[in-house]
Amino acid sequence: MIAQQQQQGEIRYLTPPSVEIKKKKYCRFKKSKIKYVDYKDPVFLKKFLNEQGKILPRRLTGTSLKYQRRVALAVKRARHIALLPYVADLLK
Repeated sequence: MIAQQQQQGEIRYLTPPSVEIKKKKYCRFKKSKIKYVDYKDPVFLKKFLNEQGKILPRRLTGTSLKYQRRVALAVKRARHIALLPYVADLLK
């Protein structure tokens, strides 16, 4: 029976093949018209960190170059005054 289905050119999968649909990335700072990235707001800055406490790259967050530099500077300042950890096991 399987040979008959393959001869007809019909291939069935157990799970449908996944087709990735990419969302359009956007800069949340430009969209929300945020001018200043506050280093004293650790809850907001945690959105730009991964579980280990590393700063997420632009290609993952969609942040523009101008604001990515400001986010990096704000994270570094927040780390310096101990609002954010330099290294963490499970930050989120």
